[in-house]
Amino acid sequence: MPALSGMRTRWITFVGSFVALALGVGLIAATGLALAATFDAPERGPERFAAAPVVVRAADHLRVDTPTGTRTKPLDHPGPVGPRTADRLAALGRTVEDRTFPADVTADPAGADAKEPRTDPGAEADPAGVDAKQPRTGPGAEAARTGVDAKEPRTGPGAKAARTGADSEKSRPGQEAEARVGHPWPVAAAAPYRLTSGRAPAAPGEVVVTTRPGGAPLRTGDRVLVRTPAGNAPRTVVGTVAGRGFEDAVFFTDDEAARISPDIDALVVHADATAVRRALGPDSGMDVLTGHDRRRADPDPDRDARALVSVNALLGTAAGITLFVSAAVVASTFSFAVAQRRREFGLLRTAGATPGQIRRTVCAEAVLVGVLASAAGVWLGAGGAPLLVGRMTEVGLAPPWFALGKASWPLHTAFWTGVFVATAGALVSCHRAGRTAPTEALREAAVDSRVMPASRWAAAVLVLLAGLGLPAVALAFDPGDLLGRKSYITRPMLLVVGCALLAPVLVRPVGRLLTWLPARLPGATGVLVRENTAAGVRRTAAVAAPVLITVALAATLTGTVATLEEARAAEARTATTADYVVTPGQEGRPLAPAFVERARAVEGAVVSVSRSTAVTVLEEDTALVTSEARAVDPARLAAVSELPVTAGRLSDLDDGAIVVNEEWLTTRVGDRVTVWLGDGRKASLRIAAVLATGTGDNGVYVTRRNAGGAGVDRIDVKVAEGADRRAVAAALHSAGAATGTRVTTRAEWLAANGPGPNDPTRTGLRMILGIALLCTATALANTLVMATSDRGRDLAVLRLAGATVPQVLRLVAAEAVVAVGVGAVLGGLVAAVNLLVVWGALVLLGVMSAVVVPWGTLGLVVAAAALLAAVAAVLPASFALRTRPVELAGARE
Repeated sequence: MPALSGMRTRWITFVGSFVALALGVGLIAATGLALAATFDAPERGPERFAAAPVVVRAADHLRVDTPTGTRTKPLDHPGPVGPRTADRLAALGRTVEDRTFPADVTADPAGADAKEPRTDPGAEADPAGVDAKQPRTGPGAEAARTGVDAKEPRTGPGAKAARTGADSEKSRPGQEAEARVGHPWPVAAAAPYRLTSGRAPAAPGEVVVTTRPGGAPLRTGDRVLVRTPAGNAPRTVVGTVAGRGFEDAVFFTDDEAARISPDIDALVVHADATAVRRALGPDSGMDVLTGHDRRRADPDPDRDARALVSVNALLGTAAGITLFVSAAVVASTFSFAVAQRRREFGLLRTAGATPGQIRRTVCAEAVLVGVLASAAGVWLGAGGAPLLVGRMTEVGLAPPWFALGKASWPLHTAFWTGVFVATAGALVSCHRAGRTAPTEALREAAVDSRVMPASRWAAAVLVLLAGLGLPAVALAFDPGDLLGRKSYITRPMLLVVGCALLAPVLVRPVGRLLTWLPARLPGATGVLVRENTAAGVRRTAAVAAPVLITVALAATLTGTVATLEEARAAEARTATTADYVVTPGQEGRPLAPAFVERARAVEGAVVSVSRSTAVTVLEEDTALVTSEARAVDPARLAAVSELPVTAGRLSDLDDGAIVVNEEWLTTRVGDRVTVWLGDGRKASLRIAAVLATGTGDNGVYVTRRNAGGAGVDRIDVKVAEGADRRAVAAALHSAGAATGTRVTTRAEWLAANGPGPNDPTRTGLRMILGIALLCTATALANTLVMATSDRGRDLAVLRLAGATVPQVLRLVAAEAVVAVGVGAVLGGLVAAVNLLVVWGALVLLGVMSAVVVPWGTLGLVVAAAALLAAVAAVLPASFALRTRPVELAGARE
């Protein structure tokens, strides 16, 4: 078979193509398998209310009828169960009121020795409790989110709760407060929790706590200090229950829980669900949950699905970039492999072979290599996917429970993708060789000329026009769209492809630019490097292509992310002019009411209290769009911030008004907009002012009346002119230490809210760039091994001309480094265009921020590529130079 015969003869060429393709397919298969596992969150049953027959709570979704059907959106702060509703349902059967609030526990040194006599374990075995539902943040209630799987609290719709197991608070100097969530003891039976020691709480100072491996070693009889929204108070642990994994709880008596948090968060009803629904009526605003639906009353029931959203986005991006880079480097490798065989094709054409026969031979070889390499890649991907998933869970890119599923379609997709890429790459490359006349083919084998056919010119121009035209249109009509992750990840690809198609034309001028100075230095090395680079256009372009791709992606992705981070930081520095920023000790929780009162009483402090909420608007009668919002005091807002107002005045904000940004459809000051608040209430508000869009963090502002039940989660403090700054700071820190509240200076707050070295976005980018670098390294090594192994006669001529072996090896290494430099320059130009587009979009959106160029990352990428290229070129050259120069010079293919 001609294909097998050709593969045996030119096995080095096909080994390079095989390795490049196998690696690309393996990466696609691994990321595809991991991506498939993100499509379905693990199925979990009810937790907090697993033993409850019926659970009633306020509806957590907004439902709006539109001409195209009913639209729904999660509510930011669903309301409580009203007393009248509770009384009505109590007539149907026994009811249990659930309340959920923060209850952080610290060992109480003052009462450490005053322990109650311990009761025997299991003295009582009352069933009890479950996991804390996300508490309300309305008047008299505070929010806390619980659960070992809880992720970052939501800031949009449905963000009712705060995490309780992550960061620790300081209750007293040197003591760590264990974040827990409080409930009334009667609701414990709904999980059920069962006493493992002690008894149920019977008096206001008594509590029952959950225990878990690795948690605080609380035992019956211990004295603890419990911090709740009602304040700090010592308590006695009179019983313990085994934790169920989704919360760390503290159970109070029913009366004390009602005093701490008056609102009823949910109601357990021991009655028939049909009767409950009939008693409530169709427009009650309540949800009646039974069976698996009781999971919706658990703390953060969507945490698993939400955790997979970011994993899905990351793996989807990684799979897309892997496919793009793999296809590009494999096509480049096949193209160069076919270009190396021009002399062979010329001889075949002279011997009478038709263009169709040449094409069929090359295609058969490509299909054979594609099938074998794709099969090997699938095997590599299947073995590498568990390692990828394990690494993602280790660094926090995926939740700890994330695991591969049983899907096999990613393996099939990766296999056929590899076969298609190999075949398509060979077809494109061999088309010109098949159409070339025999004498012209023989002539082209000596030197690279006419490396750009008309079809390639046309394709390059069209792709470049698209790569430049689409951002230009976006800048003119929707600059904000250019700041989205999908945009700045996919946009560079068109320019990369366009530059790669033009690489044979760009190689000579860029190569001459890079070798201008070396060619003028003493010795012949610089001149030879310049001339060999210009003569071997295809070889140089094949080496430069993977470097171009990697440098362009590395600079664009890391540069865009860094530029956007700098822009957001600049916005925050401008918008926040307060001297101190106060946030809860536990992220996502409301501030303790006691701290809010003490902060307002600090002499010389201008205090601006705000709440995180959301508003929803129906756009064009078809779609509900939710925007993050802050409820503020308009009179104090101007003292602690300088928001980018483009129209109207912030001072006009009142209970009947709203401040929007330019992304809204209605942005004319004085017009009225219909919105739904965080608790589902409908309101018609007047536009008081409009803010610039910026990077997207300029949200909506309303007053406290329209906060939708949100609790205070931030206080900005400005020291009044002439006031004692040290006294203000001391008073704030004293109040913060007593209530577990974090008080930071403006600079500290800005630094804490900026991205860190282990930020998930940066970690994900490093993973994606690592994949691209792996593809680049393979393509570079393969191409240079193929090219250098085919230059035996050239190296022999240099030796016969008097060059020593070290001189020849230095020349080969220099040519490889120059080729890498050509790719780096072209990749840098692509990245520069993309970063300028991002900067232009920011300017149009009203953000004046500098472009951040990731010089360190680029330096490492280029240095690694240059080192690898030099080694990959020198090693085969050193082996070739072991043969006598006369024998090499007389060798024929």
